[in-house]
Amino acid sequence: MENYTAEEYALCSRFKNKRTKKRLVKEDFEKQLIQLRKLEVELWKKRQNLPLVPLAMPYQKGWERSFVLREDIVRSNDASFYSTLLEKINTWQHSSEKSFKKKKKRKRKHVYVEKLQTVKEFSESEWRSPKLALTEKEKKHFYKRERWCPNCKRYKIHYVFNEPWRYVFRIKPYLITHTKMVDEDLESEIQVLDNYITNLNLRYKINKLVDGFSYRWSYYQKENPREISPIKNKSLHVLYQQYIDEMI
Repeated sequence: MENYTAEEYALCSRFKNKRTKKRLVKEDFEKQLIQLRKLEVELWKKRQNLPLVPLAMPYQKGWERSFVLREDIVRSNDASFYSTLLEKINTWQHSSEKSFKKKKKRKRKHVYVEKLQTVKEFSESEWRSPKLALTEKEKKHFYKRERWCPNCKRYKIHYVFNEPWRYVFRIKPYLITHTKMVDEDLESEIQVLDNYITNLNLRYKINKLVDGFSYRWSYYQKENPREISPIKNKSLHVLYQQYIDEMI
């Protein structure tokens, strides 16, 4: 010991030096953050898997639009074929208005136009997939069409049904008959964990550690409760009045 310094002795022995201790503390903290994410995901899955509970009084929430067979097609010999095909390509839309119109700006004016709705179209990858539920006879009623994709900046191939006139719209009230079960204990655990992560400002660190990046979503851009100023967005008159009230 007389011929060695303290740092040299620490390197030769099993004692941990200052740098190693600091690294171990950081690794332990990161492991705790990973466990927090796992616990959070587990609680979310439990809430997602809660069963539906029937409502005592169902209520209407807008309107639902879908396709049905035309009356003359129902009476034809091919009714069963087109009915089976409709189950595979039917689409549904919901709207608060029975007219199913949306506001659109044209020539500096807002006008209402009807929402576009068609039967399901298949992309090229879906068409070649072995999971496609269409039979060979049903595939003969589709044709290949190229359409410009503004997101991909190129033409993409779609397979479109060539006899859409066989189906017509059916509009009916959209009724809410069930609701998600609420577990108060589970919601309390989720809220406690979320408060802990938010108050200590750990959301960015957890996302960076687990996912490798952290998006600046609006959900995560909430101010830290510990950093919110009590005089934010208050005029001088209001602050002065509060000061007078406290002095009295």
